[in-house]
Order: sequence, then structure tokens, then C-alpha cells
Amino acid sequence: METLYFLQHYWWAVVSLLGALLVFLLFVQGGQTLLFGTAASEDDKKAIISILGHKWEITFTTLVTFGGAAFASFPLFYSTSFGGAYWLWILILLLFVLQAVSYEFRSKASNLLGSRVYDLFLFLNGLFGTILLGVAVGTLFSGGAYAMDRLNITDTAAATVSYWTNDSMGLEAIANPFNLLLGIVVFLLARSLGLLYVINQYSVSEERRALVERCKVQLKVVPAAFVLLFAVFLVALFLRTGYETDPVTGYISAVKYKYFLNMWELVWPMILLLAGVVIVLAGLAGALFCKEGSFLSKNSFYITGAGAVLAVWAILICAAFNNTAYFPSTASLQDSLTLYNSSSSEFTLKVMAYVSIAVPFVLAYIVTVWRKMGGK
Repeated sequence: METLYFLQHYWWAVVSLLGALLVFLLFVQGGQTLLFGTAASEDDKKAIISILGHKWEITFTTLVTFGGAAFASFPLFYSTSFGGAYWLWILILLLFVLQAVSYEFRSKASNLLGSRVYDLFLFLNGLFGTILLGVAVGTLFSGGAYAMDRLNITDTAAATVSYWTNDSMGLEAIANPFNLLLGIVVFLLARSLGLLYVINQYSVSEERRALVERCKVQLKVVPAAFVLLFAVFLVALFLRTGYETDPVTGYISAVKYKYFLNMWELVWPMILLLAGVVIVLAGLAGALFCKEGSFLSKNSFYITGAGAVLAVWAILICAAFNNTAYFPSTASLQDSLTLYNSSSSEFTLKVMAYVSIAVPFVLAYIVTVWRKMGGK
């Protein structure tokens, strides 16, 4: 039993880390929103697409890996969220398909729609793709309108264990102010990282000096909006009522300030969050105030990104650790998901844990590919 308990928490930590890395890699989407307004010419657009075109596949692969890890380790969460909040995830998938198609066909000599239409697709992916992903992550705290009938496991005629109790199938999550706030925060972070990446790539290019200067002007506004709304989100999260499960009986009850208590009682997620916030602020300050060519200035993109990963990881950890019901059911509270009632078997989690030993090698491969593709 202790082994299963450890593996459930281990795999939530892994899935959460993948989610945090995905949020960092959304800088590609943030960079795509610069195609309108920031890019003043076709050459500017080509310059932005040139550097982002080497990285978008890593973002897409991380999204797929995140979904795959969630499916393998917490199949009931996967089937409930991805299958129940159907239209929300279909919209996200559609926006990412538009991105893939755009990078493939934008520069083709005889493309059917014209480059400007594909630029619009990339912009829509950058804007709405990030917001909707943030909305989807927000449901880990706000929940969804689903219910369970676990007896369906033994009924071969039953289609699913969980079922949605309304006809909007996830679209109602977009209208939730908490979810929408998180979506906007994710978009602003992605755009801030996109600005930093463009500046980082073209800081020594005289040909792109005007583009870099326009990015620097926006860098005085977008990150400030991100920091402000992120602070508002943290206040809203810490004041939010969460749901705690009894690990013995499985009974779920409401607890005021649950997510703040998780941070406070576990300690290490609070340390991760504070460290992440400090590192993000250091990265942004390096880009804004440090002399061009200094360590903080040259590495502001990576510093800010590392801080974002730590902060997001800490928040996702607290969505389920400390006996917290994640993705709570707004239709039937006792059907809410926990690490204990939604995970795969101990055998499956153990086999996957052995496979996860290869993760450092995968990360090393990603870093190598990142450098090789960035040098082209």
C-alpha cells in the first residue's frame, strides 16, 4: 500500500512537471502573436517564423507527452476530462492543428490560402490556444460537471464510467472567471517569453534592430500585466475553497483555503513557488534594466522560463497532493477525483516508473535538438 501511495504521488509530480514544461514551451505560441502589430513588414514576419519554426514541434510533442502520461498514470482523469470536457479539448486540438498546417504550408510557392491567412492561423493558435489551455488547467481547481457510475466497469454494455451532466461538454469552463483568469495569465506569460526569445535571438543583429526595439517597448507592458494578474490569480487560488479526501474512507469534504494550506503544510511547494517567482522577476529585470550583453540580459529568456517552470510545477503539485481532490465534480462531490481513486494499478505505475528512468536521456536529447535546430 505504501508503494502504491508513493507511486501515485510520484506520477502526479511527473505529470505536473510535464505540464510546467509545456507552459514554458508555449513561448512559441506567444511569439506567434507578434506577427500582427509587432512585425512591421514581411521580413519581420519571416524572421519571427524562422526562429519559432525550429521549436514548435517540441511544444506539440510535450503536449502529446503530457496527455499520454496522464492517460497511463491517471486514466480516470484522462477519460473524464478529455472525454467529458469534449468541446474544450477539441477546440485546443483544432488550434494546434492549424499551427502545424501553417508552418508546413505558409512558405509554399503555390499555397492555397496565402501566407497572410496562415499568419492569422498562427496568431489564433498563439492567442486562443494559450488561453484555452489555461482554462483547461483551471478545471483542476474549479472542477467539471461530471458524475460517476463505477459499476459500469463490470458492465460491457456501458460506454463509460464517468459521464457529463450538461450539454455544453466543457465549454462552460470558459465562462468561469477563475479559469479565464488563469487562461489570460498563461497567455501573458507566453507572450512575455515570446518577446524575450525574439530579443535573445536577434539582439546582435543590426538588420533586426527595429524589430528588437519594438519588442523591448512591449516588454515594458506585457510582463507587468502578467505579474499583476498572476498575483491576482494566486490570491484567488489561496482564498479558494478546496476539497479534501479521507485517505481511509474516501469521503470528500470542503476545506477553506485548501490550496494555501497545501503550500503551507507541505512547505516545499511554497519554496518552489517563491523561488520561481523570484527567478521570473530576476529574468524580467535582467531584460529591462541590465546592460545589454550582461549575463542576466543575455539569458533573460532562459532565466524567466526556469522560474515559470518552478512556479507552475508548485501550483500543479498542490492541486492533488496533501489528500486534495483534484478536478472536483460540481455535479456530485463524492465522485470527485483523487490520486487514490483515479490512478492506474500499482503494477502499471511501477513498470512506468522503471521506464521513467530514461527521462533524463530524453531531456538530454531535447536539449541537443534544441541547440542543433537553433543553430540553423
